Amino acid sequence: MNKTTLQLPPIATLGPFIALLLACLFFATQSERFLSAQNFSLILQQVMVVGVIAIGQSLIILTAGIDLSCGMVMALGSVVMTKFASDYGLPTPAAIACGIAVTTLFGLINGLLVTKVKLPPFIVTLGTLNIAFAATQLYSNSQTVTNIPDGMTLLGNTFKIGDTAIVYGVVLMLALYLLTWFALRETKPGRHVYAVGNNPEATRLTGIATDKVLLSVYVLAGAFYGIASLLSVARTGAGDPNAGQTENLDAITAVVLGGTSLFGGRGIVLGTLVGALIVGVFRNGLTLMGVSSVYQILVTGILVILAVATDQLSRKGAR
Repeated sequence: MNKTTLQLPPIATLGPFIALLLACLFFATQSERFLSAQNFSLILQQVMVVGVIAIGQSLIILTAGIDLSCGMVMALGSVVMTKFASDYGLPTPAAIACGIAVTTLFGLINGLLVTKVKLPPFIVTLGTLNIAFAATQLYSNSQTVTNIPDGMTLLGNTFKIGDTAIVYGVVLMLALYLLTWFALRETKPGRHVYAVGNNPEATRLTGIATDKVLLSVYVLAGAFYGIASLLSVARTGAGDPNAGQTENLDAITAVVLGGTSLFGGRGIVLGTLVGALIVGVFRNGLTLMGVSSVYQILVTGILVILAVATDQLSRKGAR
């Protein structure tokens, strides 16, 4: 008689959820305001820009790559779409499309340099980070772009669920996560992303065009950065050339805390959302406790090291 055993998900999958739950329980004991619906809505609003950037970062890290340019590319996209709307009088949808086109172009450039020139993703995206930063400052004259049309800030508007105001941008972020999760899990191109990250040479020998997969991932990531640009504009009401200087590290942090392996081929994109929420919860909770922002950064750094160490240990245990 065959015995069936209950198999629990691996710790890399459960870990982020457990960490988020424990963090929420801890901060609930430290501040009465923490568990309020309004506070959770605020946390979601605070992480929505980095959360969308982290979707693109997840796709790249799943292929064993990394993108250091994502934050500055997002900033460039926000400046382009706001200037096209405010200075050139372009209709809002066209201006938004131009901003997303610029960020997607950067994704294409990154992908071509990685796949055709065979440069390491770290070096490529370090270079395009500086290019995007310089382009943003030069194009905007280092000035914040204001007087943008109302249509560009629609995603920053709210609707009510009970007494709690929910930002439309948060709904878009959650929808993008669900769509990406479904595509990676249920479609052939999604499974190819995992295969390339796990073993690119073996994947190539099976007949899968690995370079095409990699190029598609970088281009798609660039498009996600463009959507994040729109969310940034919607949240702040301006195109800020100084934005994006920490979002690249925040996005990588969210991916790592979410259980995606930096070595590629393993992880779920919904874990990245949990990772972004972990960072948001810690920053929000520590702020409610009156802890200095310096210590918030310190805690985030410790969390990243612990997450990478857990990934390393789980890889060694699987061998």
